[in-house]
Amino acid sequence: MRLRHVASLAAGLGALAHEATAGGRLAAPPNERWKAECGSCHIAYPPRLLAREAWHRIMSGLDRHFGMDASLDAPAVAEIEAWLERHSGPSARAQPSAGGLRISETPWFLHEHDEVPPQSWKHPAVRSPANCGACHTTADQGDFRERNIRIPR
Repeated sequence: MRLRHVASLAAGLGALAHEATAGGRLAAPPNERWKAECGSCHIAYPPRLLAREAWHRIMSGLDRHFGMDASLDAPAVAEIEAWLERHSGPSARAQPSAGGLRISETPWFLHEHDEVPPQSWKHPAVRSPANCGACHTTADQGDFRERNIRIPR
């Protein structure tokens, strides 16, 4: 009886976790170093947006981070990478296609944005699928719920 109760509770907690991400809330437990280092150039992307392997590859190549040198000292890399990997997304939906590293190339992103017209990506306020905050007004809080979307016109 007690084991069944524990299993039921675990299943319920798993469902809650799924609802939180399915509902567009991707916030992870706070990590000030991640927020300061990664958020100094772009939004500090929620860890669930990429799979563990992709985060590892990103953190291993900070000296050539999407055309920029985003190098950090070894303790910062170790702390941030461990935190990103601990809170990363499931590989099936958060692994970019063809070995890429862009969140905008993941099955989840492509599915969630399949109805966005191509001209929206070209709008001067958007410029790129990587600019989450252009449409997701609470992206910096890890909140991507549809009710907070304002597409620039």
